[in-house]
Amino acid sequence: MGTEVDATASGDGGRIYLVRHGETEWNRIGRWQGITDIPLSDVGRAQARALGDALAGHGIDRVYSSHLTRARETAEIVTSTWELAPPIQIDPRLRERGYGSFEGLTREECAARYPGAWDLYLADRRVVPPNAEPQAQVVERASAALGVIAAGLRPGARSLVVSHGGTIRSFVHHAVGIVLPPLGNGAIVSLGWKDDRFVLLDPSG
Repeated sequence: MGTEVDATASGDGGRIYLVRHGETEWNRIGRWQGITDIPLSDVGRAQARALGDALAGHGIDRVYSSHLTRARETAEIVTSTWELAPPIQIDPRLRERGYGSFEGLTREECAARYPGAWDLYLADRRVVPPNAEPQAQVVERASAALGVIAAGLRPGARSLVVSHGGTIRSFVHHAVGIVLPPLGNGAIVSLGWKDDRFVLLDPSG
């Protein structure tokens, strides 16, 4: 299911479980998806069911998802066995970064078709691939969506947000100042909300 990174703060101002969607066939073969709308694979659906079991009983009363099928389907499967599961609220701002000309390609294909752009991107991930969405724009829209979600948390409340690996890592880096390792499909990042800010702590720390 991936590695869970737990975040807590002194006093429980609420918590957001940020979850990366389950696996797709493109994930399996290393093909960049971005905003290309790819459904879950059978493995991804099994990962979503495991997530549902893992998160059951956590008192999650609000669920949000990117509009892309792989995220929405993950959210639907996760909540399908919960008693009194909350409705899924769709927010396109939670979508993955658009990778422009790199979408639909493997790393090897990117290097072959766009060698100059690929070399620049490998040297500095802040470089925008051809026709891709700027990183700052990803951070801006994700921060706007998660800011609204956090502001609506009641003390002690729990919300689930199903999004995408690149978007989650970009947001956490911006909001908390920590660079997360690449997230596996079904990974959970738990953010605490305290004094109008997000807090992320490794449980071993």
